[in-house]
Amino acid sequence: MEPLHLRSICKSYPSQPQPLQVLAGVSLTIQPGELFFLLGPSGCGKTTLLRCLAGLDFPTSGGIFFGERDVTNLAPHLRETAMVFQSYALWPHLTVAENIAFGLVERKIPAAERTERVEQALRSVRLEGLGARAIDQLSGGQQQRVALARALVVRPRCLLLDEPLSNLDAQLRIEMRREIRRIVKENGLTAVYVTHDQEEALAMADRMAILEKGVVAQVGTPEEIYRRPTSASVARFIGETNLVPAELLAAGGESIQVKTAAGIFTGQGVGAPLAAAAGTPVTLSVRPEAWQPAADGALNSVTGQVVERVYLGARAQLTLASPLGALSVVILNPPTGLTTGQTLTVAVAATDVVVLPLA
Repeated sequence: MEPLHLRSICKSYPSQPQPLQVLAGVSLTIQPGELFFLLGPSGCGKTTLLRCLAGLDFPTSGGIFFGERDVTNLAPHLRETAMVFQSYALWPHLTVAENIAFGLVERKIPAAERTERVEQALRSVRLEGLGARAIDQLSGGQQQRVALARALVVRPRCLLLDEPLSNLDAQLRIEMRREIRRIVKENGLTAVYVTHDQEEALAMADRMAILEKGVVAQVGTPEEIYRRPTSASVARFIGETNLVPAELLAAGGESIQVKTAAGIFTGQGVGAPLAAAAGTPVTLSVRPEAWQPAADGALNSVTGQVVERVYLGARAQLTLASPLGALSVVILNPPTGLTTGQTLTVAVAATDVVVLPLA
């Protein structure tokens, strides 16, 4: 298998008074066998990019390559991709087996081979023995598996998934996350997955790209993007964070000292702040769970009043009124005496303070 290359993909639609640009030069390389996620706010271009990969839409400019093979303007059935839609798009008048075999019939695969490949696909998604069932006799999770089997049976080079779990309830979504990852890995597929669910992406992805206004804001593993966002907008989009205004004091390697309304903090820079001059305004990103109760005067500490407390069993989510503003703080295994109105000092490790360009 060869990498999938997207090179400077632009896509515009006719509009007045000027064309509407949805993609503005997206370049990505997706490795063979990788489960790659596209995330971003509504309107960022992620579904448009997926449709360009599928051949359901075509870029205004730029190229799509499987290895060195240019598939930019090929019809869907010629580019060896298969797509799983949000709505599943199953034929209600066909049985499970007939739905799965539909693509093989279109490709004029002989009947004996069709039967064998349909049975293999049913085993892959753990629906053995259900080939004769009607679609309306299946649960939502089973229908999703049929949609996956229909995509797998044509043996695609690249599997494309457009928010495939959004119609399922919360518990079933969690179960299907594991199943989709298992199916992709067991079949050695390259998969590109669009979702708006950040937790889904963090749980499943090998790597992910965050799109903003038609461009790539950041690419990396889930851990890299969560722990080391390169902009305030990425930090806000992936999980919850506290964005704190600060002023750059000194940088030495990755360690950076900044001045905040609560005193001097030490953090780690990503990108631009590492080369910025003293006095430059910056933004600190600190995840709520990174704060820990601490003694007064501890490194990177702030004292505030608990103005809101939400008890969630294993953790308590607090809002702390502090010199840094309203801070979101998550305390694991919270003590019973922690109540609103109480004064609390919390601190954060320098490795959990990410210094970013001004938001």
